[in-house]
Amino acid sequence: MKLVCLDLEGVLVPEIWIAFSEASGINELRRTTRDEPDYDKLMAFRLDILARHSLKLPDIQKVIGALAPLPGALEFVRELRKKTQLIILSDTFEQFAAPLMEQLEWPSLFCNTLDCAADGTIRGWTLRQQNGKKEAVRAFKSCNIDVFAAGDSFNDIAMIEEAGSGCLFCAPDAIRAKYAHIPYVDTYKDLRRCIDVFLNASHRL
Repeated sequence: MKLVCLDLEGVLVPEIWIAFSEASGINELRRTTRDEPDYDKLMAFRLDILARHSLKLPDIQKVIGALAPLPGALEFVRELRKKTQLIILSDTFEQFAAPLMEQLEWPSLFCNTLDCAADGTIRGWTLRQQNGKKEAVRAFKSCNIDVFAAGDSFNDIAMIEEAGSGCLFCAPDAIRAKYAHIPYVDTYKDLRRCIDVFLNASHRL
């Protein structure tokens, strides 16, 4: 059996924190996992900014509700799901994802959870597990499933390397240069080609 694992933000949908940065006018919130490899450090940074500006979960959800998948993403997902199984491995949160996953016709999503007070104040976050993307790929492999993985950020590198088959997708130059051993593509057409090669290859496990 074969399986494709994709990151969500920057691959199929816009970066939520960048969209919220633009809507709120807080430029500091443009920082993402493309810029900061330490996810806990990044989230602590974000929550400190939200607290200083008295911003809460409903403020972010309002912005998310106006977002749409990236151009061509829905068609890509539809075509891919006709060929193989798809799992989205993301460091986003359950409280963020639903409107975008609905627009993508509900592919399976593994993500994290926010800890919120009754008034919507975001107090913290709970990771599904440490190194969740890599560990998910490792678990799939333990079930004798051959995995292809793709993403655009520092936190996608471990899952791509664990999968063995995969590529960077629309990754910034700094990440491409640092991980030059990982192939990269910039269009869904080229990503489909990479996945087709993987699907047509002999099972490796």
